[in-house]
Amino acid sequence: MADRTRTGADGMRTGAGRMRTGVSAAVTAAVVLAVLAVPLLVPLDEQAVDLAAKLRPPTWTHPFGTDEVGRDLLLRSVYGLRVSLFVGVAAALAATVIGTAVGAAAGALGGWADRVLMRIVDLFSSVPHLLLGIFVVTMFRPGVWPVVASVVVTHWLSTARIVRAEVLSLRSRPYVDAAVSGGASRWRVTVRHLLPAVLPQAGLAAVLMIPHAIWHESALSFLGLGLPTHQASLGNMVQSARGSLLAGDWWPTLFPGLFIIVPTLAVAGLAGAWRERLNPRRRSELTL
Repeated sequence: MADRTRTGADGMRTGAGRMRTGVSAAVTAAVVLAVLAVPLLVPLDEQAVDLAAKLRPPTWTHPFGTDEVGRDLLLRSVYGLRVSLFVGVAAALAATVIGTAVGAAAGALGGWADRVLMRIVDLFSSVPHLLLGIFVVTMFRPGVWPVVASVVVTHWLSTARIVRAEVLSLRSRPYVDAAVSGGASRWRVTVRHLLPAVLPQAGLAAVLMIPHAIWHESALSFLGLGLPTHQASLGNMVQSARGSLLAGDWWPTLFPGLFIIVPTLAVAGLAGAWRERLNPRRRSELTL
């Protein structure tokens, strides 16, 4: 009886996990399709100002309504999401490459190299991410690449720790000992045996980093430190809509906010499914 109950519970968890993965995949696909297709299908300029149509509620002509200067919120939200996704993917890839290189070097070399590299990681970790990101973006003119750099500087640390821990675990495996006994150099062992084994964990870290990068970019833009104010950015749009929200106009804040929240939850759901495949004995617990 207990076995049947346990089997039923496991089946319910599996079904719920598959449903979550399916919904996350569908939402992610819809987001990518919207980013690619909406600018082609909607014959409007996302920067076009029409003061006669300012702060209009959602209609067939403007499904998301218009902002305080009459710009179409659907197009601006899509263009803002495009910027956020670019920042998220570019920063996640760059941070994963740096973190993987540092973590693999620390774990494979050991000794003083490991201690020095980990002290560097601890030094960067001691500064709050947002504060360090603000310091980076204020060194340059507002734009996409300074935001990408700020996310990279603040987000490679966790990947380095994960990869180092995996490499230290793999160094004690019999096949690694056999390769070393056979005369393989430390470089060859790292490249041929250790790095391929940690790539799944590094890839998972990269996917998990995308939602963080999107929120990071939105927070910097909301503070006026990310993209220029005239450029479509979800953080800029939420910041500029605060006055409209106080006046009772909810749509300039709602739709850009949903474009921040929904894609990040969808990507996090896909990352959770990936984590469960890598660690089938432990249920995923995602923290954004």
